[in-house]
Amino acid sequence: MTKQKHKGLTIAAIGSIPLILVLGNSMLVPILPDLKEKLHITEFQSSLVITAFSIAAAITIPILGYLSDRFTRKSVVIPALTLYGLGGLLAGIAAAWFAPNQTFIWILIGRIMQGIGAAGTTSMAMALTGDLFKGGEQSKVLGIVEASNGFGKVISPIIGSLLALLFWYAAFFAFPIFCFISIMLTIFFIKEEKEPNKETTIKQYFKGLGTVFRTEGKWLSIAYLSGATCLFTLFGILFYISEVLETNYSIDGILKGGILAVPLLFMTTTSLITGSKIGKNLFLMKRLIVLGLILMTLSFSCLIFFDKKLIPFFSILIVSSIGTGLALPCINSLITGSVSTEKRGFVTSIYGSVRFLGVAFGPPLYSSLMNWSTTGMFLTTAGLTLVVAILCMLFIKVKKSGEGKEDKKKTKQIDSLFEKLQLT
Repeated sequence: MTKQKHKGLTIAAIGSIPLILVLGNSMLVPILPDLKEKLHITEFQSSLVITAFSIAAAITIPILGYLSDRFTRKSVVIPALTLYGLGGLLAGIAAAWFAPNQTFIWILIGRIMQGIGAAGTTSMAMALTGDLFKGGEQSKVLGIVEASNGFGKVISPIIGSLLALLFWYAAFFAFPIFCFISIMLTIFFIKEEKEPNKETTIKQYFKGLGTVFRTEGKWLSIAYLSGATCLFTLFGILFYISEVLETNYSIDGILKGGILAVPLLFMTTTSLITGSKIGKNLFLMKRLIVLGLILMTLSFSCLIFFDKKLIPFFSILIVSSIGTGLALPCINSLITGSVSTEKRGFVTSIYGSVRFLGVAFGPPLYSSLMNWSTTGMFLTTAGLTLVVAILCMLFIKVKKSGEGKEDKKKTKQIDSLFEKLQLT
């Protein structure tokens, strides 16, 4: 493990990387109506601005994960952030100066470039955390990474709305600025000890990965599923709220972004606290993952009674946000610590792809569920989180031994909560 001279700035540098990913879609959501109007395109075409980014990222993430294991994390992160910024610059230039009949296609090209660059963000930040920090400190930093991700979700719609007050495509020009800051932090404050592993052939590398998934694949798959479920339900419900606020309450723009930020703030705060408290207690991590999913289940089940009452609805939804904040840092820690440095980039990258797909499929699937039945949507969501909670209880195997005095105290507190929920 490399000794970091400026640990706080190292953590800030790592935290800035996933923040860039979140800005990629959320910051543009407020400008989609303007984009549709200015370019004279259909609603489906405007949605491609989000879809092109998401698909490009999901496809590219495992490739960059392999490259980061073969070479170094920074050798992937820095070019990825550079491409991300250049893609935003290209989209902005196209919107400002290209001929109207060429603008949209060039914006899409820029977004695809950004998606490829985004593939080298969150999963690389997790891999870097696993490389540079160990034990309880690793879990704490992973909690900060998850909180940074959540913080980005909170502020990005607000930033996008504010930038649109200047001119509708201003957000595209903001991307190079954010990327430049993250690149500078990465160059100067992240010091890697990892050396390029050029001797290992692709065949040998994937043979080693096969061994990892043969021995750890069952619980890793469940961990991947639980992380994807958390983000799938989070973005699906946020999409539902966004539609309801605009359609039923005529709330839009910055005010809507502020209201959507409330559950995300609770999730972000919980992630920070969870990451700082779990240490390296794997048994506690499993318990908190299950508890978080159970809280989500209870929250979604109760929402059917309050979907027409805004304040009670948000009060109950916050319980789900807390559950998500409990589960995600623990899932991150389990996955990041499951493999050696040589395979960590690929394993966390698969997790990144799965998370990204959860985000990508949440809104369109929830749109279909909303058209079917609001009650059915909430109960289906509750059923999904309950099933995943049971799978986590059955297939994530961790030992209770090796706990310190403080870890045992935390585990006892969680045991008490489980007894109240009749889960033990």
